[in-house]
Amino acid sequence: MEKENTIRKTIFKYTNEGLMKQEDEIVSEYPLTMIVNGEEFATIVCSPDHLDELVFGFLASEGVIRFQSDIKQMSLDENRGFAYIDLHVKQPVRQQYFSKRFIGSCCGKSRQFYLHNDVKTAKTVMSNIKISIKQCFQLMKTMQSGSVLFQQTGGVHNAALCTANELIVSRSDIGRHNALDKIYGHCLLQKISVRDKIIAFSGRISSEVLLKVSKIGVGIILSKSAPTDLALKLAEDLNITVVGFIRSDKLNVYTHPERIVEVDES
Repeated sequence: MEKENTIRKTIFKYTNEGLMKQEDEIVSEYPLTMIVNGEEFATIVCSPDHLDELVFGFLASEGVIRFQSDIKQMSLDENRGFAYIDLHVKQPVRQQYFSKRFIGSCCGKSRQFYLHNDVKTAKTVMSNIKISIKQCFQLMKTMQSGSVLFQQTGGVHNAALCTANELIVSRSDIGRHNALDKIYGHCLLQKISVRDKIIAFSGRISSEVLLKVSKIGVGIILSKSAPTDLALKLAEDLNITVVGFIRSDKLNVYTHPERIVEVDES
């Protein structure tokens, strides 16, 4: 049984009527340590839901696995915060190819850029999908309005896998990278083809976010926030369309604009 994503806490809320005592929903923060082939691999601070998807997506993003079938067995000890993963390949995961680190929900300390596993797993996307301006707005609106956890707490990022016309699956997490890993893990576990799919995303598009999108294999990322310059350089190289600042009736197309059309062509 999954842990609760929120707790209730008594707070004092200030309005123009002064301080008032009330109950508030606070988002949960949960550390999950992954043990791969008997060795500690990484600890992620996350929201405590869809942990199986998070483990699969994170390990795929790190280049430890490529397919669901690469994992022989996985068990979760949710009370203690451990995931035990046995791979069919029994040799130890080579730590020199991965940064053994504490990965938190804070967005201010990204991993070093282009680790060995990024070189191995980032790929040029060959998607031919096109999406209209109207569909960009609609997908972002649908994702944001459907996030109950964000509406309750205001403390999570949202990510969704979409077609041009609808959301397929949406995930929330206190860490923006974790939300993407949950989407990736869901695709692996459910054997969902990412050909001609879209990622809608609530957070800033950093280089790490862009690399995760390329590893998933999606050709378009939509966000209400801004990209970084390094993310855009990677997007140009990896053939990914970046659309940012999707708010009200405005948006910016930063890379590969050929996938964005003014009128729905379907």
